[in-house]
Amino acid sequence: MAEDLYATLGLSKGASVAEIKKAYKKMARQYHPDVNKDAGAEDKFKKLQRSYDILSDPKKKSQYDQFGVTDDQMGGGGQGGFGGFGGFSGGGFEDIFETFFGGMGGGARQGGGGRREHRGEDLRYDLEVTLEDITDTKSVSIEIYRMDPCDDCSGSGANGSSGKSTCPECGGAGQVRQVQQTMLGSFTQVATCHVCNGDGQIIKDPCRKCHASGIQKKKSKLQVDVPAGIEDGMKLRMTGKGNSGRNGGPKGDMYVFISVKPHDVFKRDHEDIHVEVDVSVVDAVLGTTINVPTLKGRPSSRFPKGLSQELCFV
Repeated sequence: MAEDLYATLGLSKGASVAEIKKAYKKMARQYHPDVNKDAGAEDKFKKLQRSYDILSDPKKKSQYDQFGVTDDQMGGGGQGGFGGFGGFSGGGFEDIFETFFGGMGGGARQGGGGRREHRGEDLRYDLEVTLEDITDTKSVSIEIYRMDPCDDCSGSGANGSSGKSTCPECGGAGQVRQVQQTMLGSFTQVATCHVCNGDGQIIKDPCRKCHASGIQKKKSKLQVDVPAGIEDGMKLRMTGKGNSGRNGGPKGDMYVFISVKPHDVFKRDHEDIHVEVDVSVVDAVLGTTINVPTLKGRPSSRFPKGLSQELCFV
């Protein structure tokens, strides 16, 4: 009997694409070989990949709902009737990487020798400043946690000097060509290699610290130059200050979102600063000199005779 792909993901037939993706990410995190060392976890993880590859693609899902998948199509080392299900094809690897490391962006590109270079994710930092802080350009030191090259393997992902070797399945291409015979005819598809997950290389002895990813979570200090006059809700982009990429991929960016703390005395109106000063009736009639608070001190201001209730000084 053919495997029930919906049941593999813990769903019932007719589940939406959003429900399928949510269930896959949850179960993939639970059974990923780097996380779950129990016997059978790797096989379960491969079944999840196969099921997700079909059900997340509208065309494949429609074919499966109508015709099902035969036993022989589900065999053959994880290669199904609708394409390669042993690898992370259909965006599966990006979903797994996002699940473990998070971030605002990221992606993969084909590097030299067929290796997929994954751009590091963008990061966000919320920074609160005061009105006094932004009267002039100010450099602010912040601490963040981000993914940087692993200390033990220097980013190679391999333990010691074992290094990487060319994937025997795809010959370093990162992709394999598959031809399947179905009731709809012969289908040829280029799929992500299920052995190297599209990298084109494999690590036989992975780094114990980063589990072959080549990156690890580290605490870092950054200097943020906050320009004078910046307004609440603006963001600063720090190019290349996000997470490190995998397989030599570029770093992501850091986005610093600015929040200007409300002031107890001053009110801001874009480039203008407003302050209220109480003056007695006598001083208003005769005129007086008082110290008006500003963001940089309390200079004296002369108020003329006959001061009205609302008077603006620049």
